[in-house]
Amino acid sequence: MALILVTGASTGLGLATAQDLSDQGHDVVVHARTSNRVPSGDWRGAVDVDLSDLDATRALALEVDAFGHFDAVVHNAGALHPPDAARVNTIAPYVLTMLMRPPRRLVYLSSSMHRGGTTDMRGLTDGTASYSDSKLWVTAFALSLADRWPDTAVHAVDPGWVPTRMGGPSASDDLEQGHLTQVRLATQDAAGPRTGGYWHHLATQRPAPAAADPAFQEALLAALAEVTRVPVREHP
Repeated sequence: MALILVTGASTGLGLATAQDLSDQGHDVVVHARTSNRVPSGDWRGAVDVDLSDLDATRALALEVDAFGHFDAVVHNAGALHPPDAARVNTIAPYVLTMLMRPPRRLVYLSSSMHRGGTTDMRGLTDGTASYSDSKLWVTAFALSLADRWPDTAVHAVDPGWVPTRMGGPSASDDLEQGHLTQVRLATQDAAGPRTGGYWHHLATQRPAPAAADPAFQEALLAALAEVTRVPVREHP
């Protein structure tokens, strides 16, 4: 069985992902923003950190590594509004990825809204980045990492517009379908591209052109390294 970290596991897609993985017999470490939001369950462990806090996120990388060498990390935690959108959706996954021992599989939550994001990265530092911006950036980060870390399976997943606390009650997509791709990619070799895939409901799709643009990816990595003071790890 695998050792798997799921961030943002207090409710919604994160909780469904963590619960499904645990039900399959995997050792799951869940993350929540605060201790009172840690869900009950048969977890290997639980951590609580506000991922909008850069220093706390740095410390979290060391804290979770104490559980052992993870087989997979599902970067599910998300924030909808600035200034936390970029901090939680893009910066925190970058910091955790670069500071933790690299797992065999990495899954990053994207969104169809990444197609409306901008390649202007001033929002990384001035707090104005939109949700769409942050999801374009984390998608580009995932695809760039897939090229840099060929021995690690790296994927971005669009779970759809699902009726979670963030998605709201009017969301029209299927909550059950919304987490199955993450579970599969975290636990087994996927059909389709082994690494570098952009997924929606167990099938690959073509992401926004900017997300796969090597020049933009390089600029993004440089900006993230500067903002976080965490250098890019070229190879695990």
